[in-house]
Amino acid sequence: MTSLRSTLKSATAFAAFSLSFPLASWAEEPLPVVATFSILGDMVERIGGEHIALTTLVGPDGDAHVYQPTPKAARSVAEADVLFLNGLDFEGWLERLAEAASFDGTMVVATNGVVPIAFDDHDDHDDHDDHEDHEDHEDHDDHDDHDDHDDHDDHDDHDDHDDHDEHDDHDDHAGHDHGAFDPHAWQSLENAVIYANNIAAGLAQADPENAGDYYANRAAFITEVETLRADIGAMMKSLPADKRTVVTPHDAFGYFAATYDLTFVAPQGMSTDSEVSAADVAALITQIREESISAVFIESITDNRMMQQIANETGATIGGTLYSDALSAQSGPASTYLDMMRHNATTLFDALGN
Repeated sequence: MTSLRSTLKSATAFAAFSLSFPLASWAEEPLPVVATFSILGDMVERIGGEHIALTTLVGPDGDAHVYQPTPKAARSVAEADVLFLNGLDFEGWLERLAEAASFDGTMVVATNGVVPIAFDDHDDHDDHDDHEDHEDHEDHDDHDDHDDHDDHDDHDDHDDHDDHDEHDDHDDHAGHDHGAFDPHAWQSLENAVIYANNIAAGLAQADPENAGDYYANRAAFITEVETLRADIGAMMKSLPADKRTVVTPHDAFGYFAATYDLTFVAPQGMSTDSEVSAADVAALITQIREESISAVFIESITDNRMMQQIANETGATIGGTLYSDALSAQSGPASTYLDMMRHNATTLFDALGN
């Protein structure tokens, strides 16, 4: 039979052993971070790796233009140490959400350092027949309200979504003005390097102990970005001069257009929530006929009935689905940022390059 003295001695030794590790265990707790939408979330996950616990507010196939924050989103933001946002007035709902959550962590703006594309008064798509402005990629149409956002509170594996019935205020769409610049800066792989630098710096500042890993992950990600840049550059360069106009539902590809000397036209402005007039659609149909545009494209986050109507009336084919503002689900062709960029370029090339 074990004596009381030996039992107490063993218990004391176990307690001493246990107390020697609490700081190490605490250091291994993942850093709670939030990203505002799936494309940014994928970059954060690539760079943060095992050291972070990521929540993505607007998940795969979710439309950040019509997102409505939920109580669950507010809780996630309140518990986060770092909040990653795109910036350039893309997340018109974020300021109110952060205030409601009493967020007191660090905000990291992924587009810091990006040279943004400015758009002038292109709001109503007044003149689809004048394509000179499109070639300069300066004007990027209407970017009305971005405050209405579906609820896609999404976690690491993108499978966990909030209840869509739980909305703070479905009727409050105020304050969703994109300002003076096109916010879709991620559509440039060159800008993705800037995103990666900002993400790594933000994580390193919040979690200095793992800074080396964050910067190593950033370097690996940038290597993949540069390889893909070369591949897509060669693809787009080979498109014929008369096949370089791309018709999409909403104006989200200005940075891609500027990079590869393409012209993107769309009946809808910067936001999927902006209005489309019959005159806009009629002007676009005229342009497609006059320029003998053979293919139009649909998007994963838009109602594509309008594009189907345009294709039917012009005889153009549907060239495929492009991913503009959100990744696909894991089973889809664009479940990561790099896969999305590769898929979009390949889809354009396959439809226009033949």
